[in-house]
Amino acid sequence: MSDAKQALTNEATERSVYLATPRGFCAGVDRAIDIVEHALAKFGAPIYVRHEIVHNTYVVNDLKEKGAIFIEDLDDVPPGATLVFSAHGVSRATQEEAERRGFSIFDATCPLVSKVHVEIAKLAKEGFEFLMIGHKGHPEVEGTMGQLDAGIHLVEEVEDVARVAPEQTERLAVVTQTTLSVDDAASIMAAIKARFPSIREPKQQDICYATQNRQDAVKVLSAKVDVVIVVGSPTSSNSNRLAELAQRLGTPAHMLDDPADLDPAWVAGCDRVGLTAGASAPDVLVQDVITRLRALGVLSVQSMPGVEEAVQFPLPKGLRLDASSGQ
Repeated sequence: MSDAKQALTNEATERSVYLATPRGFCAGVDRAIDIVEHALAKFGAPIYVRHEIVHNTYVVNDLKEKGAIFIEDLDDVPPGATLVFSAHGVSRATQEEAERRGFSIFDATCPLVSKVHVEIAKLAKEGFEFLMIGHKGHPEVEGTMGQLDAGIHLVEEVEDVARVAPEQTERLAVVTQTTLSVDDAASIMAAIKARFPSIREPKQQDICYATQNRQDAVKVLSAKVDVVIVVGSPTSSNSNRLAELAQRLGTPAHMLDDPADLDPAWVAGCDRVGLTAGASAPDVLVQDVITRLRALGVLSVQSMPGVEEAVQFPLPKGLRLDASSGQ
């Protein structure tokens, strides 16, 4: 048992929940959901959304009830409809096809993902090729790699670095998926720099502030609790990374999409239960998990100290509602 856990054992006489700070929604997720809700309020249902607006089952189902229709293929969007791109971003081909079809488009791509797209476009004009650190099949990766027709190569793990084969190395740059494990990305980056010493790195790391902050909070939390519960959907990359990080640090961790999925066996015999949530998980789910834990004998809830986030991203033009009319 760590010194931190032993100290808490000596102090605590009741079963407690320790809440990670920060946890839950980030600014990009808030903005994406606001875009769909504002579009529904301004233009009425239905509003079409390409891919899940964020990777959370509760959020998607809530927006469906309000009139959002989630699609993967632009063929499923009728002429003249309002279309929202998800927070993960889309390929250049998807963007151009949607424009060609004349949809009224609102882009909910997280501004931190858009920053990567802009950097790729700028450097590609200067003749750069790219290595992208990310997970194959993730919509953010597909959208980012889809900014170019060629010249961008996916690296998922350290072993891939030796196999990647850019056409030239004089102008080579690296970008990353924004929701990766900070530690994993650092290991892959070290291998990339060892093979390509002159590779251009981002001016600021691509992994977003919210991903970094939530992982840092789990590092603090894991040292103080017997088990970590992560609220997040299976498709949420950043939520999965939180559970993996706790386990890597030696603390059992479980992820749940629905508070009803909480297994009492997870917390049996645990006096200190750590609780956090991925950046796409709403606080209502965290509160519902706390209610379930109280029913299982947890008596107190304590918030851990941590970074207080104040980042906000503006809505696109044409979606700001008039306060007097609601339109």
